[in-house]
Amino acid sequence: MIDVLIIALLAIGAGFVVVGTIGVLRFPDLPTRLHAVAKADNLGLGFLLVALILDVVAHPDDGSSPTGVSLKLLLIWLLALLASAANSHLLAGHHRRSPLGRESAIPDASSPDRRCTDGYPDPPRRSNG
Repeated sequence: MIDVLIIALLAIGAGFVVVGTIGVLRFPDLPTRLHAVAKADNLGLGFLLVALILDVVAHPDDGSSPTGVSLKLLLIWLLALLASAANSHLLAGHHRRSPLGRESAIPDASSPDRRCTDGYPDPPRRSNG
């Protein structure tokens, strides 16, 4: 029974990591890419580590303590969360200060020139008639 739960948690965690990776490849600009990485990958890593902790507790090895291994895995997750937050903060701050960061992929409504500058075609316009 516990093995089924471990496999399910591993599959959910892997799914979140895959979705985060697809988000990095598909989203148009840096802030949305950072959001995909920070949220999906950290959540996926959390599910993977919970599955590993359950596996260590359910099937203890001869020479290692399940508590020690579990604490080390939680420390890895905490360090990954902190590193992801710091990395996202530094990248977003640099992007905001750079000349490219001032150009938005989605033009704002107050802009007289509403053409997108991201290389994608403009969305179709609705006619009022």
